[in-house]
Amino acid sequence: MLRLRVKEVARQKGMSMHKLSLRSEVSYHVIREIFNNPVKIISTDTLNRIAKALGVPVTEIIEDVPEEDVTQGK
Repeated sequence: MLRLRVKEVARQKGMSMHKLSLRSEVSYHVIREIFNNPVKIISTDTLNRIAKALGVPVTEIIEDVPEEDVTQGK
């Protein structure tokens, strides 16, 4: 299962949800949902915009995790 690491990378970069929303041109509502639900399904366009705004490759903001880790909140 794919898990988004947007929240972790944004924190490492010192970027708030609001700033990420502005830089990526992705609505604040969507950014907040991604922070709160890292397994949220998003489009590749959104993924690319967020990665570009964070200054990282897309591969840095996604990870493949076992489904049981997600259901157990790891």
